[in-house]
Parts: sequence; C-alpha cells; structure tokens
Amino acid sequence: MPLWLELLAAAGAGAAHAWSFGNTSLWWVQLLAIALLAWRVQQAGSAWRAAGIGWVFGTVWLVGGTWWLFISMHRYGGLPAWLAAAAVLLLSAFLSLYLAGAMALHARLAARTRLWLAPLFAALWLLAELARGLVFTGFPWAASGYAHVDGPLAPLAPWVGVYGIGFVAAWLGAALGKLLNTGGRPCGWAPLLSALALCVAASAVSEGFTTPTRNLTVTLLQGNVPQDEKFDAARLPAVLDWYADQLQAATGDLVITPETAIPLLPQQLPPGYWDALERQVAQGQTAVLLGLPLGDLDTGYTNSVLGLARGRQPHYRYDKHHLVPFGEVIPTGFRWFVDLMRMPLGDFDRGPLNAPSFEVRGERVAPNICYEDLFGEELAARFADPARAPTVFANMSNIGWFGDTVAPYQHLQISRMRTLEFQLPMLRATNTGATAVIDHTGRVTQQLPTFTRGVLTGPVQGRAGLTPFARWASAAGLWPLLALAAGVLLAAWVWRRRDA
Repeated sequence: MPLWLELLAAAGAGAAHAWSFGNTSLWWVQLLAIALLAWRVQQAGSAWRAAGIGWVFGTVWLVGGTWWLFISMHRYGGLPAWLAAAAVLLLSAFLSLYLAGAMALHARLAARTRLWLAPLFAALWLLAELARGLVFTGFPWAASGYAHVDGPLAPLAPWVGVYGIGFVAAWLGAALGKLLNTGGRPCGWAPLLSALALCVAASAVSEGFTTPTRNLTVTLLQGNVPQDEKFDAARLPAVLDWYADQLQAATGDLVITPETAIPLLPQQLPPGYWDALERQVAQGQTAVLLGLPLGDLDTGYTNSVLGLARGRQPHYRYDKHHLVPFGEVIPTGFRWFVDLMRMPLGDFDRGPLNAPSFEVRGERVAPNICYEDLFGEELAARFADPARAPTVFANMSNIGWFGDTVAPYQHLQISRMRTLEFQLPMLRATNTGATAVIDHTGRVTQQLPTFTRGVLTGPVQGRAGLTPFARWASAAGLWPLLALAAGVLLAAWVWRRRDA
C-alpha cells in the first residue's frame, strides 16, 4: 500500500477512535479502529513506517477528542484563531509521539514474535497511554478505555481501571488485526478468544465489592454562567444573588455548587454576603460544599471547596491537587504563552493528594475539582485507610471554558468510569453541565439539561468497601500496570531471542 494511502487510512482510523469517546454505544467502532491500526502496523515492514502510522492515528485521535481546547484559548483566552488551532494541533502531535514510539517498537519486535503479537501490541499501547497520562503532569483525556463505559469490557473496571480496559481493548483490536493478516485461519483466533474469555470471567465476579450505607438527599446547582460573564462586574451581583438564593432555599442533607461558583475571594465579596451565608448554614440543617478561590497575595491562591455545616468550626477545606497546566499553573518556560491569554487567577498553589472527606450524616463525601476525576489513580490514594475511605464522590466543575461542545458529555463519561472503578456514586455539580447523579454502577439516575440554569434535587446512596482497583491503586498507584506491560515486553523479547 502506498505510504500516502497508509497515512490516510491511519487518519481515518484515528478519527473513528475519537468518535467513540463521548459516544458510549460506539465501543465497537473503537475496536475496529484499533484493529485497522494493528493490521497496518503489522504490515508496515519498517519501524519508521510503523511510527508514522501510529503518529498520524494518535494525532487525529487527540485532535478529534480535544478540539474544544481551541474555544478556551481563542474565545475566552484571546489568542488569535490560528495560534489557538496550532496549539491544539501541536499538543496532540506531541502527545502522539508516545504512540508513534510504541508502534515503531512493535514493528521491531513483532517480526519473530507471532505468538505474542496481540499481547505485545496491547502492552505497548498501554505504555503509550500511561506515558500520556503521567508525564508532564499527564493529560489522559480521551484514553481508550472510556469508550467502554457501556460496553462488554465495563465489568473489568473495578479490577484493572480504565487503563487496564484499554489494554484489553488493544489486545482485542490487535487480535482482529491478526485475523485480517492470517485470512481468518485458526491460528488467528487464539488471541481473540483468550481476551474474550477474560472479559466473561470478569463479568461473573465484578458485583458486590461495595455495600450500601445511608441515603442522602442532595441538591446540585448549575448556574450556567457564560465564561465571558463570570468576572464581569456588571453581571456578577446577579450571579452572587442567584447562588445565595439557591443556597438559602435548599433543603435536605447537602447542597453542592460548581467549581468557583463564587469567583471572588471571601474578602472581596460584597459587605455582609459571607456573614449572611455562614449564619444561614449555622441556623439550618443542610450542609454546603461551596466552590470558590481562597488565599491572598502573600500566602498564594488555591482553587478550593469549603464545607460548611451546622456546629462545625473551622470549616472543612479541600484544595485542588491536580492543577490544569496553563489554566491554573504555568509550566516552566511558558509564561510568554500564558501572558498572551486573558485568564484571571492563572497560577494556583497545589493541595494535598490524600485529602480528607467531608462528613455528612455519617457519609464521607470526597470532593474533586474539574478534571481531577480524570486521574483515578490519584482518587485511589484516598482509599489507603479503609476506615476513612470515601463513600460518595463529588465532582465540582466549570466546563464553561469550552462552550457548547461535546466536552461536558465526555466529562460525564469520565465520571461514570470512576464510579465503575470504585463502585461508588458520583455527584456532579457543574456550571454548564453535565450536572448529574451517577450511581455506583455507572448509571446516570438524574441529570439537568446542559447549558441551562437549574437545580437538581434527589437521593444518593453511599457505598462502603473497596474494589480490587481501589486496593492496588491506593497502595501502588499505576506501577502494577507498568509492571504488566514490562513483563509482556520481556516475555516477547525472550521469545524473539529464542526463535532468532
């Protein structure tokens, strides 16, 4: 096949792979996309050609999954359109170098490793995804495992997490690719059948890792404040009044606001606003998780959540740990880039990794802010002590930076994966969506329409207990998956040397 046609096919497969992220019924499209990639890499004939195929596939995949970053940089950050588009493309192209290297190594090792072809491809795919998720603070958005929230691989989540699901999906895709290469001969079926057997076994034993605790009645607020109005002095009083009114009207056990629902420091609020809010909580029965920035010029600023409850002093505080590069923390050497954008409060301090939970009627509610729920291995750190482990997750986000795009639906998909990994419910209070209640099985039980102002009130049932993923990830992070990939690579190399 001519190189230009090879790269065009890789681009099409990468686009199909991106399409499956945010469309959970299309998990099978992702498997076919990976199968096409594996098929062409197996036929590449050289490491450089395989690297080019992998790089084009990965670049189109990431551009298709994160194109909405353009909106935050251009519409709200003030970058020229060409520069914002170039930034998205360059970011995707850079992060795809991991996959390019993985495919090059596959071409080198696969020549005499036919028996290990599918697991070798899966191990290299896993290493590429782990590198993208960990290096330079990590950006694992659109990781392959998220396509399977509603698919047959979902029961693997409490065992191996999203990266483990991606490993199995890559195994299946490579096995399908081998079937294409072998013309459907019996030798091509073994890797496919072995991966399917693993999925069936996991499905049979994935229930019951956590048990129900108490029911809470929760209220989730969705202010739907356009990002370009969030700090507008003329519009801010109406936003503050709306949140004050909703906090006062809320009943039940807990009310949760979005990230930076109050975009000002407490000392910057109108006179009497903060005192009235504290007095209201002290006199009522409803606890509050409130998103706002904290700090000052001398001590630094944090993107934070305050927990207010009757009779509780001092207030509970959670400071965001995993900060967004360029939006909340400025990487070394990139001050010039951030200075081109008009984004307030662009340099925050980092909170602790293993933060305590906010107790509400005996339930331990664990906040996470914005895309922190993208890092399941970091959430797992809170399960190191089972007696203090969360029973409910609460994600507080502002995806208003990315406009009316697929980003809120993708983020909902990510949150659903976390509920499957830990078998805990997730409460999502967001500025523009998707505000929702997700149960411990990944099912959305209630949801507000996106890009509307609204209030969602309903029940959530806490869960106690630890899944296998929570146990090993809290103890060792993602090292077990790295060890798995390294073990497969070592076995394939030994096999190759034996047959040399």
